[in-house]
Amino acid sequence: MGLIFTHTNWHKQIKGKKLEVDDVIKKEMIAMLLAGGQGSRLGVLTANVAKPAVSFGGKYRIIDFPLSNCINSGVDTVGVLTQYQPLKLNTHIGIGIPWDLDRNIGGVSILPPYEKSSNSEWYTGTANAIYQNLEYMEYYNPEYVLILGGDHIYKMDYEVMLQFHKDNKADVTVATIPVPWEDAGRFGVAITDDKKRISEFEEKPANPRSNLASMGIYIFSWPVLRDALIKLKDQPSCDFGMHVLPYCMEKGDRLFAYEYNGYWKDVGTLAAYWEANMELIELIPEFNLYEEFWKIYTKSDRIPPQFISKDAIIDKAIIGDACEIYGEVHNSVIGSGVYIGPGVVVRDSIIMNSSSIGDRTIVEKAVIAENVVIGNDCHLGVGEEAPNVLKADVYAFGLTTIGENSVIPGGIKIGKNTAISGVTEPGDYPNGILESGQVIIKAGDRQ
Repeated sequence: MGLIFTHTNWHKQIKGKKLEVDDVIKKEMIAMLLAGGQGSRLGVLTANVAKPAVSFGGKYRIIDFPLSNCINSGVDTVGVLTQYQPLKLNTHIGIGIPWDLDRNIGGVSILPPYEKSSNSEWYTGTANAIYQNLEYMEYYNPEYVLILGGDHIYKMDYEVMLQFHKDNKADVTVATIPVPWEDAGRFGVAITDDKKRISEFEEKPANPRSNLASMGIYIFSWPVLRDALIKLKDQPSCDFGMHVLPYCMEKGDRLFAYEYNGYWKDVGTLAAYWEANMELIELIPEFNLYEEFWKIYTKSDRIPPQFISKDAIIDKAIIGDACEIYGEVHNSVIGSGVYIGPGVVVRDSIIMNSSSIGDRTIVEKAVIAENVVIGNDCHLGVGEEAPNVLKADVYAFGLTTIGENSVIPGGIKIGKNTAISGVTEPGDYPNGILESGQVIIKAGDRQ
């Protein structure tokens, strides 16, 4: 997006040249990426990591997708708002080199909550988080501000959405996607006229009158956003769908719905996360990671190549770098640095970076987080399904879920709709089994 230098009162060094710039540097559009979510519906996968930093597709992290969309769309100034368990996320983003966001002017900036002279508070809602970073936005004095979530898998050209915003002389543009009518009540939905102007916006209505669901992506004309955030600054847990959009409509601002019809997946639940990964390994995947014209960028570590044993069997799988595979892998997504021992069978599963599966172990329909060690002669995914005793709505879909840095001793059987987090011992498993629907969360670990 365009950059304008204006009258000076201080100096800045840019690529060895002294340029004179004002207190503000004008950008046409900047992005504010909300990446502080806890992701409680992912259970033990987000016990120690923010949802946008969860691995995806064997190589990526969820936040890679909106960041890649930004640079592919020409948006070169991105503020990433972090809060919950930010260490892995901050380390992954660094100074933005993989996304070409290591810029002297603009680039990527990590924006955690911070102590102010008048008060100190956490981000309490999506709009509150943006309000607490007014100074950051004012520094760039943009014409438009793009608001993004950090937990969706999709490819979108934000320049096309911006042109729609301009063509309609909109004050606010909401990215929407048609969803099945039976699912519409789970979203904020936009009711529009034949020109896509929004006449009403309903947040998770019991009886939806539209199936145009908000994607949590907004373009605001900067004066409109600034006014709304300041006017609503005392609103508890201020949120865009619940508070900002209704305020703008009541004020008479022009709101439009930009309809997107590409692939978009909210991976906020274990079932959706598992399904989205499994879709990547179809012969012709609905979501293509390999397109040259719209690349997905990520931080790539310098690690060795894969080793596949002559006795290994791999069928319909994504295999990351530095893996050692001696057993069988079927219909699965395997991250980098994973060890799969002799006699192992992995089926319909996701195994994240640097995990180890011991000899002769069977893994069926499991999600195994990073740095997990599973012993020899185990069997994950045995028996019939049963509702989870702790969180039936989270640990479901017949999945076995193992949290980051967990250890499972040899000879253990684990049922379906189960969750394990922590370093476990044989005594944690009565008769050597964790029955379907049960959990083991070691002291100090989150659920």
